[in-house]
Amino acid sequence: MKNTLRKNEAAPKKAKYKILLVDDHPILRQGLAQMINEEKDLIVCGQFEEASKALDAVIALKPDAAIVDISLKGSSGIELLKNIKVQYPKLLVLVLSMHDESLYAERALRAGASGYIMKQEATDQVLVALRKVLNGEIYLSEKMSSKLMHQLVSGRATDAGSLMERLSDRELEIFGLIGEGRGTRQIAEQLHLSVKTIESHRAHIKEKLNLKNATELVHRAIQMRGE
Repeated sequence: MKNTLRKNEAAPKKAKYKILLVDDHPILRQGLAQMINEEKDLIVCGQFEEASKALDAVIALKPDAAIVDISLKGSSGIELLKNIKVQYPKLLVLVLSMHDESLYAERALRAGASGYIMKQEATDQVLVALRKVLNGEIYLSEKMSSKLMHQLVSGRATDAGSLMERLSDRELEIFGLIGEGRGTRQIAEQLHLSVKTIESHRAHIKEKLNLKNATELVHRAIQMRGE
């Protein structure tokens, strides 16, 4: 006898994919949540601006995927990504950031991300990236995919990429912001750190990259954005 539904019986609803949002910009986070919640198969299960709270929420909310920014209160998004992968290795993570993919995408993938998309992309492209990640695939822009493929074929990383490996996650974040023309105080406010802490990071960056002064640091940071 065939197992068919009666006319007055509804087909069981397919569970929605639960998405966790981690971004320290409330307006962007709310807009992203609204866009995701309008999809029939997706729902935002939690929103956080601090890395520590997001990490604690993963076990309680059991999301299928997380969308994580690089710049967060209290910690770098890359550090959060590493912690997530240690404690919850099966959680899929898409990095959504204003930071240039040429500096961050490869490092994010190595830390365990399944994709990297810049905030400058059209909003509907975020859904494309998210669905690709949920499908078990890797999402990168065509430009970044081509760059990584070239490195793979040539068998070596670029000199610039090798140089950036000297920097910690937080130092790379600050280096990128310097390249965007941000001053020390602006960076401190954005990352919720003290001016003294940013100055200390700047000094370490100059030392690691063998730069003589602040002028060389700014020039190198701007140069990296164009490579």
